[in-house]
Amino acid sequence: MIIYGLSFLPLFVSLITFDFSTVSADVAEAWGMNFQDPATPIMEGIIDFHNHLMFFITLIAVFTTWVLGRCLAFYHEESSTNSEMFTHSTSLEIVWTIVPALILLVIAIPSFALLYSLDEHIAPALTLKVIGHQWYWSYEYSDYSTLEGSDSLTFDSYMLATEDLALGNLRLLEVDNRVILPTGTHIRVIVTAADVLHSWAVPSFGLKVDACPGRLNQASLFIKREGTYYGQCSEICGVNHGFMPIVVKAVNEVTYVGWLVRKIMS
Repeated sequence: MIIYGLSFLPLFVSLITFDFSTVSADVAEAWGMNFQDPATPIMEGIIDFHNHLMFFITLIAVFTTWVLGRCLAFYHEESSTNSEMFTHSTSLEIVWTIVPALILLVIAIPSFALLYSLDEHIAPALTLKVIGHQWYWSYEYSDYSTLEGSDSLTFDSYMLATEDLALGNLRLLEVDNRVILPTGTHIRVIVTAADVLHSWAVPSFGLKVDACPGRLNQASLFIKREGTYYGQCSEICGVNHGFMPIVVKAVNEVTYVGWLVRKIMS
């Protein structure tokens, strides 16, 4: 029994020394039912619109279920009920045409506002270019140049193999080179592909941008809080489609400038 208990000692020690701060709500969870925690105004708007929409969906579901139950109770072969209020009723047809139209109007107005806000591009202070490959991502900080040849700051980002994971890393979601971005900064994200269709998607940002060869797609990003955010390619791009994770680490401006200087000087 003692030997059996000692076999779990390394696991117990690893749990004690594990840094639980590396685990955040900015990644998909098993059996998750809700959105990930929002980190941008766009994602906050998407969640607010979802809650707004669920109010009407609940009312419609309850009302139609009640009507269906009443129909089953009163209109069957053994019943002689034949109310003119519900059969060939002009007034009823007018009501059930106008009311759904008004509901759609109430839903459409915030929907259009959210759609237009997705396409709004405020003067960006930083541009990040994302290039999809089979099967990894390349990133280019177009606003900066390295010391050698004045080339743009670029690097590739590959998924870490299982045997290379450190304690606290997420399997199939961790990469060798994370994207570092500052918080409280208007960022322009330009997305394209070098070979086939990809899609750069980070749920906590509310972003899902198609990467098309020969085309530049643009999105705006404003990260409100620090954290580590995970995403994946959301386009079926080939046999290794499921192995193109995205990791974005949002830091404050001072930390970002320090990382940028080290990256440029290296």
